[in-house]
Amino acid sequence: MKFENIGSKLLSFAKSSTITCSHCKKEVKKSAVEKSNYICPNCNLYFKMPAVSRIKSILDSYDVISKNPDIYDPINFPNYKEKQVDMRKKTDSMEAVLSAVGNIKDERVVVCVMDPNYFMGSMGSYVGEEISRTFIYAKENNLPVVVFSASGGARMQEGIYSLMQMAKTTMAVNEHSEAKLLYISCMTNPTTGGVIASFASIADIIISEPHAHLGFAGPRVIKQTIRQDLPEGFQSAEFLLEHGFLDDIVPRENLKEYIYTLIRLHKNVRTIN
Repeated sequence: MKFENIGSKLLSFAKSSTITCSHCKKEVKKSAVEKSNYICPNCNLYFKMPAVSRIKSILDSYDVISKNPDIYDPINFPNYKEKQVDMRKKTDSMEAVLSAVGNIKDERVVVCVMDPNYFMGSMGSYVGEEISRTFIYAKENNLPVVVFSASGGARMQEGIYSLMQMAKTTMAVNEHSEAKLLYISCMTNPTTGGVIASFASIADIIISEPHAHLGFAGPRVIKQTIRQDLPEGFQSAEFLLEHGFLDDIVPRENLKEYIYTLIRLHKNVRTIN
């Protein structure tokens, strides 16, 4: 099913027993949506998926390897500390990324997930550091990495420190790659800004969930910059797959088996070589 302007229709989960789907307008039980991998049972709209729920949907067993984040405010942005405290209460998340090591069947893998509900999954200093640490951990333990990105881009409340994370994460990915280890990037809705311009786009295999909004800047900014009309839907996963930016689009319910197959294939190739 095609969803128009899906980027504006994904919603966060409130702390209530039911939610109303913004696409089909039907009320559904939160428990039912959680059991169906955060997919609307009526119209198949993909809801935003909390990081811990994503990890549980991919790994059969796992241990969290993320460090407990401190409240970080490098440029003393007005009310930023208070907003971080409030965000933690609202989302039950400590930050916008969570990493774990575990198993998909008989294969051990490191999974790193950005949480779209926490400051729109924006990449601040902690997020960049945690993603970098994840790749270092995977390299030291000779493990593949799967990253699920979902981000509005850099976190403006941290200024230049946020932008610096693009270089930091890219270097960590490169070191992991030099060890000939597999990195799979799965872009979910939305993946934009500095995240798509750094670690999310330099994987060995780049996939996406259906109908995800992917791009660096907004359409209006791009049009004003290049002064040309833009193709309809040019920032959709389907358009980018057609034009070679993505390797595949994988439905959420198939991701676990798909990723497992890729890991097995890569492992077999390494064994042969």
